[in-house]
Amino acid sequence: MANSTHAHLRYNILDYCFRNKSYNFEELLRYVNERIAEYYPGEGISTRTLREDLKVFRDKENGFAAPLPEKIRILKYTNPNYSIAQKSLLKEEQYLIDAAQQLLERFQNHPKYNKLAEALIKFQDEEDPETDNSKILFYDQNEEYKGIKHLKPLYLAIKKKEVLQMNYKGFKDQQSSVFDFHPYLLKQYNRRWFVFGLNSSKGIKQWSIPLDERIIGFNVLEDVEYVESDTDWNNFFRTMVGVVRPLNAPIEKVILRFYNGRENYFKTKPFHPDYEEFFEDDKQDQVWFETIINNELVQQLLSYGKDVEVLAPEKLKEQLSEHTRKMSEYYLN
Repeated sequence: MANSTHAHLRYNILDYCFRNKSYNFEELLRYVNERIAEYYPGEGISTRTLREDLKVFRDKENGFAAPLPEKIRILKYTNPNYSIAQKSLLKEEQYLIDAAQQLLERFQNHPKYNKLAEALIKFQDEEDPETDNSKILFYDQNEEYKGIKHLKPLYLAIKKKEVLQMNYKGFKDQQSSVFDFHPYLLKQYNRRWFVFGLNSSKGIKQWSIPLDERIIGFNVLEDVEYVESDTDWNNFFRTMVGVVRPLNAPIEKVILRFYNGRENYFKTKPFHPDYEEFFEDDKQDQVWFETIINNELVQQLLSYGKDVEVLAPEKLKEQLSEHTRKMSEYYLN
């Protein structure tokens, strides 16, 4: 059995190395210890522990059964698409998950831990072999979403305050663009993650990048100083729907009227967090909020179809009118 101290961290580091690096044993040991020291200063592993870890990776019955040949100088997967993330949990890993879930039961009534408890339940549902033929949980998720692989590296870059050189190609771009990026935060919207930060190449402080196949890659710029953000991000997001904010977009008062009782659906799951209701009896089907006008707001309104009417501002009414006019042309032929 491999040394259990920070074993989960070592396995992730090794998995990354076997997919992306070309190290011999000594180089691998040095790299693993450097990465461990980032999380546990002054700590590391011995040659013996690394050898035991390699056995776990190769073990076909009680390990990861990784495509990692023995008696080779360069330690690398023969299948570059393999990852231990594709494998079921090892027994000791399952034990840690179970222990964490039992610990969280003590805090089950504390709202701070609600989302973590939910995540653990989802994780258990995926890993429990007894639920394979009688699934309990069904998720609203994007099965084709591949951008999740960028989430952890970008999260760590934000924590470490690293400047990144991004290589990005939009869906309509003929060529990719390269720019320096100071990441500040990650936000999820509509089952997709976005990273916000300073695009210092363009001088834009609130640049957003979707985490998907449009990111060709990125690397850390060691000799560039990280610039701290001076944006009030809470206010930034509370005055918009979604993640795209047009430059110099003004904040406007939006008034909506709902039909067929759909105001109740909006109030139980509002797409704007700071909506307000009217006190007048004849306006109980109306709400208002202050926001910028962007495509995400328009898309949310269109999702209500004929059950919502924009009363103000005039600019937004015109946009919805143009959308409905164009849509009607599709069905009048």
